[in-house]
Amino acid sequence: MAKCEIGVVGMAVMGQNLVLNMNDHDFKVAVYNRTTSKVKDFIAGPAEGREIYGSETLEGFVGLLSKPRIILLMIKAGQPVDLLIGSLTPMLDPGDVIMDGGNSYFKDTIRRYKELREIGIQYIGTGISGGETGARHGPSIMPGGAYGAWPKVKPILQAVAARLEDGTPMCEWMGSDGAGHYVKMVHNGIEYAYMQLIAETYHIMKEMVGLTHGEMADIFRRWNEGELNSYLIEITADLMAAKDSDGKPLLEKILDAAGQKGTGRWTSESALELGIPATVITEAVFARSLSARKDQRQKAAREIPSFDKTAGIERETFINDLEKSLLFAEIIAYSQGFMLFREAAGEYEWELSYKDIASIWRDGCIIRSSLLSHIMRAYEKDTGLENLLFDAYFQEKAGMLNSGLRRVIAAAVHSGIPVPGLSAALSFYDGFRTGVLPANLIQAQRDYFGSHTYERVDAPRGEYFHTDWTGEGGDVTASSYNA
Repeated sequence: MAKCEIGVVGMAVMGQNLVLNMNDHDFKVAVYNRTTSKVKDFIAGPAEGREIYGSETLEGFVGLLSKPRIILLMIKAGQPVDLLIGSLTPMLDPGDVIMDGGNSYFKDTIRRYKELREIGIQYIGTGISGGETGARHGPSIMPGGAYGAWPKVKPILQAVAARLEDGTPMCEWMGSDGAGHYVKMVHNGIEYAYMQLIAETYHIMKEMVGLTHGEMADIFRRWNEGELNSYLIEITADLMAAKDSDGKPLLEKILDAAGQKGTGRWTSESALELGIPATVITEAVFARSLSARKDQRQKAAREIPSFDKTAGIERETFINDLEKSLLFAEIIAYSQGFMLFREAAGEYEWELSYKDIASIWRDGCIIRSSLLSHIMRAYEKDTGLENLLFDAYFQEKAGMLNSGLRRVIAAAVHSGIPVPGLSAALSFYDGFRTGVLPANLIQAQRDYFGSHTYERVDAPRGEYFHTDWTGEGGDVTASSYNA
């Protein structure tokens, strides 16, 4: 037989679906899994009759590949990736390519990229979004790493990626070393944020407005036909309509304790490291953490009195305000994500194309949304755009929508409904457009107790001052200044 153009390690559902997708596009694929029974079952099952070839050994797997070898890892992130790379590299030659398609931490990808570059292996951290269906029929793909390998893998990755009606593939080069996995990490952070915002909206609809799941399904379907059109709104309508075997809403049977795999937390950690106020994303991470404390919440619900969840609202007007609130908060979540990209690009010396990022998220991925076309156009008009809220379209939208969110938050607070994501979106917006914040008092406090110095409004930026507030401190100041 002819050698395979690509090999895939990891035969879980994502790996299998990507392999089938590749073969649909006429690529011969070699497959390997540490548990060899998975390879046998796959070859004898979904891959039967296809040009997909399995091996029970890693050596045999590598031997199935044409040179330069291209290997895609679809395995659990962390140590398993390092162990597999350690096993693979003695069998590879300079110029061969390893792609990591898992949700690896971007700093691990930077390290692996540098280590493999020393021995001539080209490494690509490859963010893949779209879940099982996306992997099978077309995901959004975010590759970054050794640019010299891009011409080798581009035909394969763009062939299997989702495509718009005009044929545009949802796959473009993101940048060097860890850029691809960083973009995927922030994608997941925005995903956390939007899921939380939708969940808060659901909570308000159910507890305050008293809507049935069928009514909520209809509302989400209607919203999906307008400016809120997105994959997550679409599937939320389906989830609202789903019924259990007893005919009751299935959602009511699902335990309210959300899991997480770490990518949202990594996004928040990066935001803290870079000094970017990704507040909506971070509140979404904390909300999942709070939800996981189910036993404590149940105890508190028994022991701490709650509010009456009625706020004297006019139903249709309030539902309209909810729609405005969700769109506004979605804009803020994206704005914070792209702020993070801009700061990370400077910190890690990546030449990120914000237009390309928005473009390849328009289909195939979990956060695909009609809003992304507007984000893409904003960066087409101004590649150096500092913040989406400086773009005329988003500035006007936020101005029109925020009053609805204020009414929703006020009613939710009055009724004791937690809205951390929606509140964070509004607080960010108000803080971002406030020319003078009370941080002058914080700086004075820091200088008072720690001699940390401060800048003055009547002096150039970068010139620091200290006041002997007590008359006992003298002119000695702290050795470092951190605004």
